[in-house]
Amino acid sequence: MSDVLSAIEERLEQPTAKGLATAVSRTIHDGDLAPGAKLPPIREVARQLALSPTTVSAGWALLARAGTIRTEGRRGTTVIDSSRAGAGRYRRVLEHQAPLSLDLSTGVPDATLLPGLTRALAAVRTAGTPGSYLDEPVLPELHRVLLDEWPTREARLTVVDGAMEALDLVSRTCLRLGDRVVVEHPCFPPLLDLLEAVGVEVVGVPLDEGGPEPTAFAAALAASPRAVYLQPRAQNPTGVTMTRARARELAGLVEGTDTLVVEDDSADATSTSAPLSLGAWLPDQTVHVRSFSKSHGPDLRLAAMSGPPEVMGAVIARRQLGQGWSSRLLQRILLSLLTDERSVAEVAAARDEYARRRQAVVNALATRGVAVGGSEGLNIWVPVHDEAAALVRLASQGIGVSPGAPFAVLPEEQGHVRVTVGLVRDGHDELAEAIATAARTQAWGVRAR
Repeated sequence: MSDVLSAIEERLEQPTAKGLATAVSRTIHDGDLAPGAKLPPIREVARQLALSPTTVSAGWALLARAGTIRTEGRRGTTVIDSSRAGAGRYRRVLEHQAPLSLDLSTGVPDATLLPGLTRALAAVRTAGTPGSYLDEPVLPELHRVLLDEWPTREARLTVVDGAMEALDLVSRTCLRLGDRVVVEHPCFPPLLDLLEAVGVEVVGVPLDEGGPEPTAFAAALAASPRAVYLQPRAQNPTGVTMTRARARELAGLVEGTDTLVVEDDSADATSTSAPLSLGAWLPDQTVHVRSFSKSHGPDLRLAAMSGPPEVMGAVIARRQLGQGWSSRLLQRILLSLLTDERSVAEVAAARDEYARRRQAVVNALATRGVAVGGSEGLNIWVPVHDEAAALVRLASQGIGVSPGAPFAVLPEEQGHVRVTVGLVRDGHDELAEAIATAARTQAWGVRAR
C-alpha cells in the first residue's frame, strides 16, 4: 500500500479532490496501479498525502463517477479493469431498473419526424446485382449528391453501415495498442468503449461553447497523439457546435503534426448549422464521417466517410474482407430521400421541430435556475447536485435519463444527466420542473438550496 500511495503522491500536483483524482488516474495509466488493485482506506490516504478525509472522499467520488474505481463499503475500493469494459459504458447509459413511462435516455430521433419511405420504396424495383464483387462500394449517383454538400473537396468518399462502423474501421486500421488519442470531454460512451477495446490511452479535452478548449487541446497535442476524435456539430451529449473560428484555430494547432483528425458529424441534417470540418484546412489529415441515422432513420444503417487516400484505401480493403459494401438497395433509398423535394422538406421540418423542443425545455429550465449549455441537437446536458439521486428521483416519476458518468473522460466536480428532449413533443414546462427538482436533489432526498 505504501508503494501505491508514493506513486500517487508523485503525481499529486494540487491538494484538491480533482487533483487527487487526476493523480490516481495517471498512476493507473502509467501502470503503477493495476486494475483490480485495492486502494488504501480513506483515512490512510489522507494521512500520508496530507489531505483531509473529506477531500479524499470527494476525490474517490470523482473517480467512481468516471468509472475508474468501484467502492463497495467494507470490502474497500477497487480499480476497475477498463480493458475488459467492452460496451460497459454504453450499457450503463441505457440500463434501467424499472419500467418507464417516458424514456429520455436513448438519444434516438422521434420516429414521427423521419421522412416517409413510400415514394423511395416505390422507385425500387429489384435489389440489384453488382457488376462484380469488386465494384466501387458507393452508387455513382449517391456519390455525386454527397460530394455536392460535403464540407471538404476532392475527398475520396465511401459509404459504410453507420457512424460507429466508420469509427471502428478507422480506429482498427490506424491505431495500435498503446497509442494515445484525444477525445472531447464529455464524450460519446460507445466511442470510449471502442477505444478501450483497441487498447489506446485516451486523453480528454474539455469543451466550452465554441468547441474543444484551445489551451487544453494544444497541451494534449504536445503528447503526440496518434488521433483526435471530434464531433463538430451538436456534440453528444452537450449539444455544443464548434464555431468556424474555433475549427480554424484547432486546425492550425494540428498542422505540422502526424495526428489524424477523425470527425463524427452524426447530427447531419438535424443540425441548424452549416457543415463544418477541419478538413477544409487539413484535407490530408482529416477523416470526416456523416451519419444519416438521426435525420433519415437509424435503421437505414448508413453513413458516408471521407479521408486521406491511404486511410480510405486501408478502410475499403478491410471492408472487402468482411461485408464488402453497404447495401446498394439502402443506398438507393437514401439517394431518393436526399433528392426528393418532399422528403427534403420533411427533414427540414424535423430539424426545426427538434430545435423548438430543445429550446422550450432549455428556456423552462432557465426560469427555474438550471443553466444548460450547447446550442442544438436532440439532447441536453443538465448539471445536477447529485447524479445518483437525480436519476432515482426522475425514475420514481417514470422518467428515464442517462447518467453522466459513462460520458466522463476527466474527473468532474459536478454530476450531469443527459436528457433526449428531441423526443418531447409537449409538456415542456412539466418536464423542466421535474428535471430542475431532480437537479437539486441530494442523496438523502433533501433539495439543495
